[in-house]
Amino acid sequence: MPIVAGVVFREAGKVYYFNPLKLSLVLNDNVIVKTSHGTEYGRVVMLPQEISEDEITPPLKKIIRKATEEDKFKLAENKLKEKEAFEACEEKIKEYKLDMKLVSVEMGFDRGKITFFFVSEERIDFRRLVKDLATLLKARIELRQIGVRDKAKLIGGLGPCGLRLCCSAFLEDFAPVSIKMAKDQDLPLNPNKISGACGRLMCCLKYESDLYAEFKKSAPKKGEELEVLEGKGIVVDYCMPKNMIIVELEGGRKIEVSLEDVKRGRHSANDALERSDTPD
Repeated sequence: MPIVAGVVFREAGKVYYFNPLKLSLVLNDNVIVKTSHGTEYGRVVMLPQEISEDEITPPLKKIIRKATEEDKFKLAENKLKEKEAFEACEEKIKEYKLDMKLVSVEMGFDRGKITFFFVSEERIDFRRLVKDLATLLKARIELRQIGVRDKAKLIGGLGPCGLRLCCSAFLEDFAPVSIKMAKDQDLPLNPNKISGACGRLMCCLKYESDLYAEFKKSAPKKGEELEVLEGKGIVVDYCMPKNMIIVELEGGRKIEVSLEDVKRGRHSANDALERSDTPD
């Protein structure tokens, strides 16, 4: 089986496999690699290891070398040139009155190719724009239309939780998210509460979705009568993170009952877990 190292070109980006040759690599080493678009600057996120041939898209490119101080200086220069390219493209968009919003610019490490990412609600004829940019910037130009989720990933920001957006922090790909996931977790179906910075359903709705679905399969339904040690009651709510059922007794007192005890038929409750408040 081939030995490969995993390299990314942007934070939370897709992991690409390269032949590490005989280089001594450690995690987070910066490296220069050969790609189909030329040389690129990346970061090692997976140490050399054997993988199946099925996981490789041939031909397998090579890691040329570890990045040098000169390479890091060139990368910094490229970042400045990306800002200049961004401004030049925005001017041309205004000049041609194109209905598109420029999001980000990526310059290849060898400066042979520049990719412009934009969003638009319609198809754009940008042939004149590409021609002008190629002449102005002396590089091969690619304009790539992206969706709002990709835009959020490129720009970054903070989510409602106060942490960095998952898509820009660690998610490599976007998984399908449905409104059913929010319903299964008893979340308010207010779009403002369950939508992310991109305006789509939050990616984190999927993280615990399977756990909630499995919990509800084995839990008694809301409104169902349940007999516990403290007496008869009605299931009024759930506390999935604690694996508990909320039961309201005949006197109005609410207690938490372990789902495992309910499933085993030993309905017991811990007085220390009494809930005097009404669940949200």
